[in-house]
Amino acid sequence: MIFDLSDYRKNYHKNSLLESEVPKEPFQLFHDWFQQEKLFNIHKKNNEEINAMSISTIGEDGVPETRVVLLKEYSEKGFIFYTNYYSFKGKSIQNRPRVCISFYWKNTERQILIKGITSKIKKEKSDEYFQKRPKENQIGCWASRQSSTVSSKEYLLKQYKKWYNFFKNKTIKRPFDWGGYIVKPYKMEFWQGQTNRLHDRLVYSLEKEKKWILYRLSP
Repeated sequence: MIFDLSDYRKNYHKNSLLESEVPKEPFQLFHDWFQQEKLFNIHKKNNEEINAMSISTIGEDGVPETRVVLLKEYSEKGFIFYTNYYSFKGKSIQNRPRVCISFYWKNTERQILIKGITSKIKKEKSDEYFQKRPKENQIGCWASRQSSTVSSKEYLLKQYKKWYNFFKNKTIKRPFDWGGYIVKPYKMEFWQGQTNRLHDRLVYSLEKEKKWILYRLSP
């Protein structure tokens, strides 16, 4: 059975990306783009998770593994997300801390590709964020040993109910195996869709002198 998808295409035309119009460092451009996507969603009354990003790690078998996580904080220091330390991606990061994260924002016809080195954030910061999560999500962290094999969905729901009853009248502390990571980038590519597939691709690369250099790639 063959499904022909050759007619699936879109002509991009909303924005351009020129060297003369971008800041010297990539974090400002990331912030500008993020805020523009945020304003677009507010204007269109969309409820999209624009902080959703794909993260690729190298698994124990040497094969790349990609999944979507949520960005929870960004600054000049890097990009922070949270997960279980013993999940597949947690174990992969422990063994091979170099990762690639990417954003795709269809509303503004943009992509951002970020390569960086990942490390755990301080426990106190993970504790602080954990207390901001809804109670149901906090319990979920206790109920699920992420990436481990379970016998059935019913088993998982029973685990959730068990921990829900346990924490019924208690403050829920962060599990020891759950917390935040920060991706400190050394390369950031900004992609802006253009007509005729002549897309704009600008790359910031961090050199040994801790300075960002900017160059353009062919689409």
